[in-house]
Amino acid sequence: MPRYIIDKAALRRNLEILKNVSDRAGVKILLAQKAFSCAATYPLCAQYLAGTTASSLFEARHGHDNFGGETHVFAPAFDPSEMDELLGIVDHIVFNSPRQIEKFGAAAHSRGVSVGLRVNPEVSVATTPAYDPCRPSSRLGTTLQGLKTQAPETSKPRNLETLDGLHFHCLCEQGVEELRKVLAGFEEKFGYMLPQMKWVNFGGGHHITRADYDVDGLVKLLNDFHSRHPHLEVYLEPGEAMALNAGFLEAHVLEIQPPSPDGISNAILDVSAACHMPDVLEMPYTPRITNASIYHDPRTANHEPRAFLYRFGGPTCLAGDEIGTYSFDHQLAEGDTLMFEDMAIYSMVKNNTFNGVNLPDIAIRHEDGRIETLRTFGYNDFSQRVS
Repeated sequence: MPRYIIDKAALRRNLEILKNVSDRAGVKILLAQKAFSCAATYPLCAQYLAGTTASSLFEARHGHDNFGGETHVFAPAFDPSEMDELLGIVDHIVFNSPRQIEKFGAAAHSRGVSVGLRVNPEVSVATTPAYDPCRPSSRLGTTLQGLKTQAPETSKPRNLETLDGLHFHCLCEQGVEELRKVLAGFEEKFGYMLPQMKWVNFGGGHHITRADYDVDGLVKLLNDFHSRHPHLEVYLEPGEAMALNAGFLEAHVLEIQPPSPDGISNAILDVSAACHMPDVLEMPYTPRITNASIYHDPRTANHEPRAFLYRFGGPTCLAGDEIGTYSFDHQLAEGDTLMFEDMAIYSMVKNNTFNGVNLPDIAIRHEDGRIETLRTFGYNDFSQRVS
């Protein structure tokens, strides 16, 4: 049976880095639950982070009930039928447009909820179009042009009297230099509003815990921003950085087919890209496997493969359910175990039961090395979702 294994020691290492940034720069860091939402780890996370962010009622309830601290929510649009319940559990609500604030801002303020507006600085730095909130005609965030008809140059836009803060989110797995470009565009376009604001949220996509990330550079950038706008509280909400390299997906070889003319053997696993790691197909990317190399065709790259080549695919009927091609220095056999790395983020929150393929168990490796199974799944988890 496959299983996700969350590494608690690696989580703590990431959390310590984030807390260091928070303390040195005087900012609040929130967990973006869209990337990682394992409630069993929330007591640990809450020791280091200020709260959670969400993009739906259920996600907000999950953070409010299990994490505590501050609960923030943003969505491209909110369902009026959920607003009353939502305003009862969140501290900050970020709207995507002035129209949404006109509809719900007064009600939020009357409930003591701080109101924000997501803005679009129109600075594209994300390298994958599907993950670029600033691409042309993006539905995410209000552009300066979108505010011009109701935004005098020296005050809050009309009909936005309840507005407390601004939010921008433009990065995807990126570093300080990309943030610097985005921040410059943000201040150039929306800086005239900052004297009237109480807070600014720099969004997510900050790869702060990556080994080569310039943490000192980030702290300096944040402190410089504080020096220009000392009255503003600053939030960051990196989801991926919190659980980066802090989990594995344990898989097993079901069958190995004879090598094709190119020397690559198809191997069928008990895990699926389509079901258990959707970003492999959506991003797309090839995940790392412990003790294996991602295969690069020697005809197009200067790379000497190891002796044995395998193209891994899932057990579904989808022809494109392929994970990638890898080289090993030993021959694989049916029943062998493989460990896909960096599988704590997005995989668990985006997985599905396409084709009736069961979900992997969820386990946690404690800091003493003990592995505890947190959750197993079965037929009812599939059947109750589709009928």
